Amino acid sequence: MHRQSTAFSAAGRASHLPSSASTAAALAKLAEKKKEFDAVSALERASSSYLERIQQVADDCEVMADAGQIHGEVLAQWPIMFEILGQFLSSAQQLQDDGAETDVDSVGQRLVRVPIEDLQKATERT
Repeated sequence: MHRQSTAFSAAGRASHLPSSASTAAALAKLAEKKKEFDAVSALERASSSYLERIQQVADDCEVMADAGQIHGEVLAQWPIMFEILGQFLSSAQQLQDDGAETDVDSVGQRLVRVPIEDLQKATERT
Protein backbone atom coordinates (compact mmCIF):
# COMPACT_ATOMS: atom_id res chain seq x y z
CA MET A 1 0.00 0.00 0.00
CA HIS A 2 1.01 3.34 -0.77
CA ARG A 3 0.79 5.98 1.86
CA GLN A 4 0.66 9.80 1.34
CA SER A 5 2.90 12.13 3.21
CA THR A 6 1.50 14.18 6.07
CA ALA A 7 2.72 17.46 4.61
CA PHE A 8 0.63 16.96 1.49
CA SER A 9 -2.52 16.10 3.42
CA ALA A 10 -2.17 19.12 5.73
CA ALA A 11 -1.76 21.49 2.77
CA GLY A 12 -4.73 19.91 1.00
CA ARG A 13 -6.96 20.37 3.98
CA ALA A 14 -5.99 24.02 4.46
CA SER A 15 -6.97 24.90 0.90
CA HIS A 16 -10.41 23.31 1.21
CA LEU A 17 -11.44 24.92 4.48
CA PRO A 18 -12.12 28.69 4.80
CA SER A 19 -9.23 29.94 6.82
CA SER A 20 -9.05 32.96 9.04
CA ALA A 21 -5.96 34.10 7.10
CA SER A 22 -7.89 34.50 3.82
CA THR A 23 -10.75 36.23 5.66
CA ALA A 24 -8.30 38.58 7.35
CA ALA A 25 -6.66 39.30 3.99
CA ALA A 26 -10.06 40.08 2.42
CA LEU A 27 -10.95 42.37 5.33
CA ALA A 28 -7.60 44.14 5.03
CA LYS A 29 -8.13 44.60 1.30
CA LEU A 30 -11.66 45.93 1.95
CA ALA A 31 -10.33 48.38 4.55
CA GLU A 32 -7.65 49.51 2.07
CA LYS A 33 -10.26 50.05 -0.66
CA LYS A 34 -12.45 52.00 1.79
CA LYS A 35 -9.48 54.26 2.61
CA GLU A 36 -8.88 54.79 -1.11
CA PHE A 37 -12.55 55.64 -1.64
CA ASP A 38 -12.54 58.08 1.29
CA ALA A 39 -9.39 59.73 -0.07
CA VAL A 40 -10.90 60.09 -3.55
CA SER A 41 -14.10 61.51 -2.05
CA ALA A 42 -12.09 64.03 -0.01
CA LEU A 43 -10.13 64.97 -3.13
CA GLU A 44 -13.37 65.49 -5.06
CA ARG A 45 -14.76 67.76 -2.31
CA ALA A 46 -11.53 69.74 -2.16
CA SER A 47 -11.50 70.08 -5.94
CA SER A 48 -15.09 71.35 -5.94
CA SER A 49 -14.26 73.90 -3.26
CA TYR A 50 -11.16 75.00 -5.19
CA LEU A 51 -13.20 75.33 -8.39
CA GLU A 52 -15.76 77.55 -6.63
CA ARG A 53 -12.98 79.81 -5.30
CA ILE A 54 -11.37 80.06 -8.73
CA GLN A 55 -14.75 80.96 -10.27
CA GLN A 56 -15.21 83.70 -7.66
CA VAL A 57 -11.75 85.07 -8.49
CA ALA A 58 -12.65 85.00 -12.19
CA ASP A 59 -15.87 86.92 -11.46
CA ASP A 60 -13.89 89.50 -9.47
CA CYS A 61 -11.43 89.84 -12.35
CA GLU A 62 -14.29 90.46 -14.79
CA VAL A 63 -15.67 93.19 -12.50
CA MET A 64 -12.22 94.78 -12.28
CA ALA A 65 -11.83 94.59 -16.06
CA ASP A 66 -15.18 96.32 -16.56
CA ALA A 67 -14.20 99.01 -14.04
CA GLY A 68 -10.89 99.52 -15.83
CA GLN A 69 -12.69 99.94 -19.13
CA ILE A 70 -15.01 102.56 -17.62
CA HIS A 71 -12.04 104.40 -16.10
CA GLY A 72 -10.36 104.38 -19.49
CA GLU A 73 -13.44 105.86 -21.14
CA VAL A 74 -13.58 108.62 -18.53
CA LEU A 75 -9.89 109.39 -18.91
CA ALA A 76 -10.33 109.59 -22.68
CA GLN A 77 -12.77 112.47 -22.14
CA TRP A 78 -10.25 114.67 -20.30
CA PRO A 79 -8.50 116.02 -23.43
CA ILE A 80 -11.89 117.04 -24.84
CA MET A 81 -12.74 118.76 -21.55
CA PHE A 82 -9.45 120.67 -21.57
CA GLU A 83 -10.11 121.72 -25.16
CA ILE A 84 -13.56 123.03 -24.22
CA LEU A 85 -12.16 124.90 -21.22
CA GLY A 86 -9.42 126.37 -23.40
CA GLN A 87 -12.00 127.61 -25.91
CA PHE A 88 -14.05 129.11 -23.10
CA LEU A 89 -11.07 130.95 -21.66
CA SER A 90 -10.02 132.27 -25.05
CA SER A 91 -13.56 133.49 -25.82
CA ALA A 92 -13.78 135.14 -22.39
CA GLN A 93 -10.40 136.80 -22.99
CA GLN A 94 -11.60 138.08 -26.38
CA LEU A 95 -14.69 139.54 -24.75
CA GLN A 96 -12.54 141.38 -22.22
CA ASP A 97 -10.16 142.60 -24.93
CA ASP A 98 -13.08 143.91 -26.98
CA GLY A 99 -14.18 145.98 -24.01
CA ALA A 100 -17.44 144.16 -23.44
CA GLU A 101 -19.14 144.90 -20.14
CA THR A 102 -19.58 141.22 -19.20
CA ASP A 103 -17.19 139.67 -16.75
CA VAL A 104 -15.69 136.20 -17.02
CA ASP A 105 -17.77 134.78 -14.16
CA SER A 106 -21.10 135.56 -15.77
CA VAL A 107 -20.00 134.02 -19.07
CA GLY A 108 -18.82 130.96 -17.13
CA GLN A 109 -22.15 130.65 -15.41
CA ARG A 110 -23.92 130.53 -18.74
CA LEU A 111 -21.45 127.93 -20.03
CA VAL A 112 -21.24 125.43 -17.17
CA ARG A 113 -23.85 126.34 -14.53
CA VAL A 114 -27.59 126.29 -14.29
CA PRO A 115 -28.78 129.47 -12.54
CA ILE A 116 -30.78 127.84 -9.77
CA GLU A 117 -31.68 131.14 -8.09
CA ASP A 118 -33.48 132.33 -11.24
CA LEU A 119 -35.33 129.03 -11.51
CA GLN A 120 -36.42 129.22 -7.87
CA LYS A 121 -37.69 132.78 -8.35
CA ALA A 122 -39.58 131.75 -11.46
CA THR A 123 -41.26 128.84 -9.66
CA GLU A 124 -42.23 131.10 -6.73
CA ARG A 125 -43.97 133.51 -9.10
CA THR A 126 -46.12 130.80 -10.68
